[in-house]
Amino acid sequence: MTETHAATGRTERSGTTRRAAPAPAREGRRHAAPQADIERRPVWPGSSQPLGARYHVGPDGVSGTNFALWAGGAEGVEVCLFDDAGNETRHPLTELTHEIWHGFLPGVRPGQRYGYRVHGRWDPWSGARWNPAKLLLDPYARAVDGDYTLPAEVYGHVRDWPEQHLADTVRDNRDSAPHVPKGVVVHSGGTSGADDEWLDDRRPKTPWADTVLYELHVRGFTKRHPGVPEPLRGTYAGLAHPAAIEHLTRLGVTAVELLPVHQFAHEDHLLRRGLRNYWGYNSIGYFAPHGAYAAYGTRGQQVGEFKEMVRRLHEAGIEVILDVVYNHTAEASELGPMLSLRGIDNRGYYRLADDPRRYADYTGCGNTLHVVQPQVLRLITDSLRYWVQEMGVDGFRFDLAAALARSMHDVDMLSPFLAVIAQDPVLRRVKLIAEPWDVGSGGYQVGAFPPLWTEWNDRYRDAARDFWRGALPDVRDLGYRLSGSSDLYAWGGRRPYASVNFITAHDGFTLRDLVSYNRKHNEANGEDNRDGTNDNRSWNCGAEGRTGDEEVNALRRRQLRNMLTTLLLSTGVPMLVAGDEMGRTQGGNNNAYCQDNNIGWLDWSLLKEPAWRNLFDLTARLIALRRAHPVLRRKAFFSGRPHGPEGLRDLAWFAADGSEMTEADWFAPSNTLGMYLSGRDIPHRDARGEQVVDESFLVVLHADHRPLDFPLPGPPWADSYKLVVDTSRESQSRAPGTRVRAGSTVTVPPRSAHLWQVRFS
Repeated sequence: MTETHAATGRTERSGTTRRAAPAPAREGRRHAAPQADIERRPVWPGSSQPLGARYHVGPDGVSGTNFALWAGGAEGVEVCLFDDAGNETRHPLTELTHEIWHGFLPGVRPGQRYGYRVHGRWDPWSGARWNPAKLLLDPYARAVDGDYTLPAEVYGHVRDWPEQHLADTVRDNRDSAPHVPKGVVVHSGGTSGADDEWLDDRRPKTPWADTVLYELHVRGFTKRHPGVPEPLRGTYAGLAHPAAIEHLTRLGVTAVELLPVHQFAHEDHLLRRGLRNYWGYNSIGYFAPHGAYAAYGTRGQQVGEFKEMVRRLHEAGIEVILDVVYNHTAEASELGPMLSLRGIDNRGYYRLADDPRRYADYTGCGNTLHVVQPQVLRLITDSLRYWVQEMGVDGFRFDLAAALARSMHDVDMLSPFLAVIAQDPVLRRVKLIAEPWDVGSGGYQVGAFPPLWTEWNDRYRDAARDFWRGALPDVRDLGYRLSGSSDLYAWGGRRPYASVNFITAHDGFTLRDLVSYNRKHNEANGEDNRDGTNDNRSWNCGAEGRTGDEEVNALRRRQLRNMLTTLLLSTGVPMLVAGDEMGRTQGGNNNAYCQDNNIGWLDWSLLKEPAWRNLFDLTARLIALRRAHPVLRRKAFFSGRPHGPEGLRDLAWFAADGSEMTEADWFAPSNTLGMYLSGRDIPHRDARGEQVVDESFLVVLHADHRPLDFPLPGPPWADSYKLVVDTSRESQSRAPGTRVRAGSTVTVPPRSAHLWQVRFS
């Protein structure tokens, strides 16, 4: 997932001893509560459903906004309205239905800014942290105006209390409203439950087996794009611009996987260092598009701008998948700020530790949402359905999904969250991707998620990296990864596309840095290079970082071609990271979560350099090959058994000497692997029920530093071969076209890959 930090500021504590609450006088010792000039006017009862702020025409034809907030255990709730000058009026919600406080305010229209103040006990020793001095963001807010700066007033406790071990227990009574963003009332979408606003939209509905994912950052993708007008760069409108979409369509990807676009906050430790959270894995508003990515305003305009972006991508045949962070929020540990859920009902929304002052932290970010609680489960599923039905998205990648699958403590594949998703008539039809791990005990769950789910397969990443750097002890694991990871996913009716294959992701080195650095270089993050993983499985090809040695640079470019070729010829769903197709570098930073600058943004000038343009051309050609040949994107696992009159297997493996691999070969050290994919034995049928037949291919991967004389398998495997891809060549815009007879010996250059198309007489 997410960024890793040298110091999180978390207090680790266990045990069940309860501490006595501080004397009441202590709460106000440092700061007196301000006297607010509250304008009280009648609030109509309204409705407890739906949750959030919903503008509509109420009884007697009067328009206004219904406010509904679940706040279990609270003693009172006020909805607070703000004018353009920041003046506040508070309106108590007196109606309480099933722990939902609600009321209808006539005359409140879209564009109105608002928040909540929630009253209740302050008793951190029992997990109660209500503090009405803090303005809270509506968890269901559809838009957010403003940004978080996190001064001391935003914390529910006195942040600078001299006795630091008790700092989180002393309530801060200063008003936070001047320092926090506000929710915004927006026009609701279709009210019938159908996608009323999307009747003219055509979702691509790309089958999983045909999908090519492209992970990108909304801001970073277009911030330096010369073809996007400057006012639109770094925004939803910028990603919707024809110049941005044209790159995606030329490349041939079928879906963009957007790094988090839910409203998020910047961590205090970053703001103190003059940095910002760039990736966005610090959510605080699960219904609101992040306001900083809006070109046209944040008083609700970001909602329409996001929808327009989705429409334009759909028109180009590209699906939109959101990377979502429902495992934790930006409120962090007990020492974190009070922004929303903590002040609404701390015990209801978060998993607390045995000591209720502390949080159960399965995420490494200070807190974990308590997904087994009905109101939390509802918050998440309501949010997911909203993004599908009203915002038009096509699926989700769940950050640290194992944390969501925990029941009381252990990861449970029959957990309430997974059960609800499986039966939901909306959510079970969209693409669901799990990051199948968290940082808690038993959190590594690759291969364990149930049908309907695909998973990020880090076993693929590690095997591919190790093979091409010459560190794989044998080729057993690589064989499984190339052929769809049947050892992980061939159960419960799952298919090869349950595996999302990737070599790089946002978290870690870029592909170019993977072949340019042996060590991380995260000094710009301000954490003394202690953040980020040390397990990079990288190889710098003989020099650390940038070098003028052209031999080293040529080898690096060849290694990039090798890894892209491996990824795009493997069975499963390939995922590319934006910029890897054109040699993007972060200068060795493998944890650029706080680099909202040229380190994190794509450098489009790379496409002007022939070497990187060649890399783009190869990537696009490999994706086109994949799209043209169903044997490269199988919907079912290989059987390995003979088929047809020739007795050929649908999948066969060849050793470096050109012979079929034996059991012993799989356990012997080797830097070479041949994979034969038969197009005659694909267990697919087309829409008319006809058997799908394709060409057959031979893939030869050779990671040794010496050339290899490789005998091409003779009949019955082939009569002749045509060379389609040769990664030893700099330019790959066209197929090499070399034809040779079956049984001939060909030379495979050092550290290179060949793709041969099989020919029969």
